[in-house]
Amino acid sequence: MKAPIAKKILHEEKHHNIVKKDQYAWLRAQNWQDVMRDPTTLPAEIRDHLEAENSYADQVLNPISGLQKTLFAEMKGRIEEREASVPVNKGAFSWNMRYREGDEHPLVCRGQRNCARDDTQIVLDCNEEAKGQEYFKLLGHQETSDNSQLAWAADFNGSEYATIRIRDIAKHSDLQDTLTSASSSMAWSACGQYLFYIVLDDNHRPHRVMRHALGTQQSADICIYEEANAGYFLSIHATASGRFLVISAHDHETSESWILPTTQPESSPICVSARKIGVQYSVDDDAERNRLVILTNWQEQGRADDFQIVTAPIDNPGVENWKTLIAHTAGALILDFNVFEDYIAWTTRENALPHIRIMTFKNERRQDISFDEAAYDIVMHETSEYKSTDLRFTYTSMTTPRRVFSFDLNTAQRKLLSEQNIPSGHNIEDYITRRLWVDGHDGTQIPLSLVFHKDTPIDGTAPVLLYGYGSYGLTIPAAFSVARLSLIDRGFIYAIAHVRGGKALGYKWFEDGRGKVKKNTFHDFISAAKGLINEGYTRSGKISIHGGSAGGLLVGACLNMAPELFCSAVAEVPFVDNLTTMLDASLPLTPPEWPEWGNPIISDVDYHIIADYAPYENVRATDYPHVLATAGLTDPRVTYWEPAKWIARLRELRTDQNLCLLKTEMHAGHGGLAGRFNQLNETALVYSFVLMCNNINA
Repeated sequence: MKAPIAKKILHEEKHHNIVKKDQYAWLRAQNWQDVMRDPTTLPAEIRDHLEAENSYADQVLNPISGLQKTLFAEMKGRIEEREASVPVNKGAFSWNMRYREGDEHPLVCRGQRNCARDDTQIVLDCNEEAKGQEYFKLLGHQETSDNSQLAWAADFNGSEYATIRIRDIAKHSDLQDTLTSASSSMAWSACGQYLFYIVLDDNHRPHRVMRHALGTQQSADICIYEEANAGYFLSIHATASGRFLVISAHDHETSESWILPTTQPESSPICVSARKIGVQYSVDDDAERNRLVILTNWQEQGRADDFQIVTAPIDNPGVENWKTLIAHTAGALILDFNVFEDYIAWTTRENALPHIRIMTFKNERRQDISFDEAAYDIVMHETSEYKSTDLRFTYTSMTTPRRVFSFDLNTAQRKLLSEQNIPSGHNIEDYITRRLWVDGHDGTQIPLSLVFHKDTPIDGTAPVLLYGYGSYGLTIPAAFSVARLSLIDRGFIYAIAHVRGGKALGYKWFEDGRGKVKKNTFHDFISAAKGLINEGYTRSGKISIHGGSAGGLLVGACLNMAPELFCSAVAEVPFVDNLTTMLDASLPLTPPEWPEWGNPIISDVDYHIIADYAPYENVRATDYPHVLATAGLTDPRVTYWEPAKWIARLRELRTDQNLCLLKTEMHAGHGGLAGRFNQLNETALVYSFVLMCNNINA
């Protein structure tokens, strides 16, 4: 079977006196909004092409289907099928998520306060809800303060249009209330008679916060907030004390919050502080001292680049009344915070490693939680009860499975609550994790996190899988993965490059990899690959690269800039046609993305900057490594036609006979197939492809 050859239909657009030519633009369905809601509306010509690509990829990968099955079996064997989270106390009950053996989807469960994790009762069985569905994914759930009702949001086609239903827990059945075209963000009033949620418009943008009264039709819902700026995201949540609902409107550099007392659900929200370009803040409250607590980059003089924590009076919370509680410290980026009755806890990232800091409100006494491994990750759990001294957090490293701890804020005693069980066995001592620093193209030191088997020879011959992201300030954690052990046990070194565009080294690290200096991200990734070679870990042609979404853009850009370095590349739902997307204001994420990438519609400078690195625009006649791209037909974040067009152009222009494959999930979106085993199978496909490209077939 020959590779599909996409037909060419010349499409031209003119921007800033530049004629932009695209022969594969026809792959973008003109009715894409309809396709998001109903995949069967995809035009037949486009469907035929995508299915031909799938058939070709299946045929090419058929010889390694046995390897894929082997990898899947290994990965599944490392998962505790009856996995359960530690119950979290909320009033008279405890809540957790767990699985039964063989289940794809989780169970939402409730038990008596302080119960064991296996003693909770099923409130929502997502496996039952998924029956008969091509796609099902639980997006979120929220219980009322009296634990009598559960609002739950699910996606039924991968497009992230949520349907919200409300379960009467005592009757174990859903009410007739059904809310559609929603996001997963929702919150209850204190009385439990009103649910607040967010509606998405036809272009998949959150634009209204709605108040729904139980027992009424969605058409009767009241809009309490409408966002006029198409570039802003919306979310809603309750504060830790439960006194307020917080509506957050934000883009990638500016934010604004509104608060609403949960006991006054029919009142109007109050703005905390009016948005000001470049000022970011997020809000919680300290009920004991009757004030708001705010994480912000605002500073009276200049800007707190790595953020600080301030307080504000409830009755006059504007920025002019903010007072410093936790001062800004350069190089110690504050990521998040939790408020308790007597304490505040916050996480920082310093020198590319996370820490938890704690302060007593009464006397401002401080204590820290830290660990000794060279590279690790800590995630602080949200406060479940304001009047508590139980701080929960998860610790993991690239060699250490997930561990959940309870930290008593009064006694500073740390207690291990659960540890990820690896049924097939896992000896931490068999693996080595390292933090490596390599020279960037401009002299900047780039951190990498590595993990490999102790028996892997470090002699410059080992195959490497190098992973990266580098956008939106997201930092890929140096965390444990049961899946990647299948590569490591076969002699691979797994490396994460903490490139600019993330926040591994603070907010400036993010700013130095976005907008006009976006190419630093790609240079850093190439420097990471070269650093692994220079440090004697591997050699040119033995490195496979992997990234998804904006990480797929990273992969695509680096393939154009330094294809000779790499053996193979996997780009999952890759943002590779970013110039075209940033020129199309109708697409869901285009206006919100302009602060991140630039606006090529109004700025010729931004147009040239993006055009200079956009993967699709810069495919050229040269040899490329093996490439596997994936897509989701109903993906609202990176539309399916971006990887489809990219593969078509790569196949047209490349001058070698290496593999060039596209796999499109016809019933899924940005996250691929739903279900824990389905997702493992997708990972097994990716890893079997990487192994095959390195001539490892068992």
